[in-house]
Parts: sequence; C-alpha cells; structure tokens
Amino acid sequence: MIYTLTLNPSIDYVVHLDKFVSGQTNRTTSEEYFVGGKGINVSCILAQLNFQSTALGFTAGFTGDAIEKGLAELGIRSDFIRLKEGNSRINIKMKAGEESEINGQGPHIGEEDFDCLLRKTDTVRAGDTVVLAGSIPRTVSEDAYERILKRLEWRDVRIVVDATGPLLLNCLAFRPFLIKPNRQELSDIFGRELSDLSEIEICARQLMKRGARNVLVSLGGDGAVLLAEDGNVYCSGVVREPVLNTVGSGDSMVAGFIAGFEQTGDYAYALKLGAACGNATAVSPGLADREKISEILGRL
Repeated sequence: MIYTLTLNPSIDYVVHLDKFVSGQTNRTTSEEYFVGGKGINVSCILAQLNFQSTALGFTAGFTGDAIEKGLAELGIRSDFIRLKEGNSRINIKMKAGEESEINGQGPHIGEEDFDCLLRKTDTVRAGDTVVLAGSIPRTVSEDAYERILKRLEWRDVRIVVDATGPLLLNCLAFRPFLIKPNRQELSDIFGRELSDLSEIEICARQLMKRGARNVLVSLGGDGAVLLAEDGNVYCSGVVREPVLNTVGSGDSMVAGFIAGFEQTGDYAYALKLGAACGNATAVSPGLADREKISEILGRL
C-alpha cells in the first residue's frame, strides 16, 4: 500500500481574471475548485496511473467535508483524523497574467490529535510506501516528520520526503528511499545558485552521503536528474508546450516516480514516468489526467 500524508489539506480555489487591480472590485472570467495539498496531489496522480493509495492527515469543518467527499468522488481512499474545531483551509490561486497565491492557515492540531496520527501509522507494513509531503502547520511541532519516521523505523518501509530546508535535512538520518528537491530548493540548502548540472550533481551527492538513497532534482524547463543508489545518474528532458500550471507539477513527478518504480523496479523508467507526470501537469489546467500523461510519456 502507498500512504500519502498531508498534514494541512485544502480546497484550492483557482480564479482567472483578465487583470487584477488592487483596491477595486475584480470579476473572474472562470474559476475552478480542486482538493489540494502536496500529499493529496500525489494520491490524485497515482489514481490516474491506476495505483491505489490511502490519504492521511487532518480535516475539519465544512471544508474538511468537501475534501473527503472530493477524494471519494475521485476513487481515492482516505483515513483522515477529524478535528473537533475549525475548518480545513481554503487556498486562493489567482491567475491574472501572472500567478499569485493566498494560502489559509488551517485548523489547530493538538498534541492528542498528532498522537492519533502516529497510532494510525502502526497499520503500515513492510514493503509499503509512505510519502511525507509539504510543510508543517504552525500548530504542529517542527519535529513532526522525525517523530513519524521514528515510529516507522525498522519496518522496511519505503519513505519518500518532499519537503524543504531543515524539514528535509532532518529526515535524512532515517535514510529515505527518495527525496525530491527542485533546483531552487537545492540551491537554498547549499546557500548558492546552482545552474550547472555538475554542481547540482555534487550537491545531490552530499545529500546522499547524509542518508538519502535516491535524489530526484526537478529542473523545470530543463527536465530532471536522478542520482540513484545503483550508482548511476539518469536524466530526463521535457516536452515543449505552453506552461499552464505550476501547482502540483513536482507532486506529480513524485507520484510518477513511485508508480514507475513499483511497476518495474527500474530507476530509468521511474524517472521517465515521473518526468512525464510532472510535465503533463505543467501543461494542463490542473493536475494531469491519464490521457495527457500517456501522450507526454510517448514523446519523451
């Protein structure tokens, strides 16, 4: 089983405008609603690839109801902890020439609530995959991922971490199967801009020395590079189409890589499918569907 964890899921409200004028009433030209959150995005793409997953995390209020209903309609199993107070957050994605975001805070998650999540991870078995994705909500301790990983230690579980900065670095001691920084996130970790592929490889190897088994670096329009535990470096390009959406592209790449490796155990194919999923989402209005993924995969 594949488990995805989204501590602070959302309803993403995407609004399109011809232009945005501050201080005035602005009217949309179109709008969409999506169930959001990095782990949830991974589950959504896995479903497009015919892989079942279980979405874990916290929900609250009427927006929490909408999140759970939305996932059920997509055929995705969820096992959220229902909080007694507050509402799951609404994130506003405004597209008016350029893309802007306003992200909500989300509900309060108490220590008892988090302990309940830790107990839920006891159902994870050897051979399962657990995806820890996104930031830590303000009401949860900064060592949340470490506490989860300690709970999963010695169970022969594949751990995937898609996080940034210290949150990612603190997970390396648990030898995650895969981490996926993008170029900017890798640059931020090492305190300098990384433009040359050789520099990116050197920095990715440093993360492997610190515990990561495989490091997948997404490079935007330049594709992706994978430093794998088999000792090889794999590269993937992109299919050139107009970029319509940057939200969820990295999550889609993670999902494709997981599915590709589950199918074949082959790092080159896992990277190719991951790149296809990320590329397909980038050129779609929202998360990619299976038809677009299949089309892009055939062109890579």
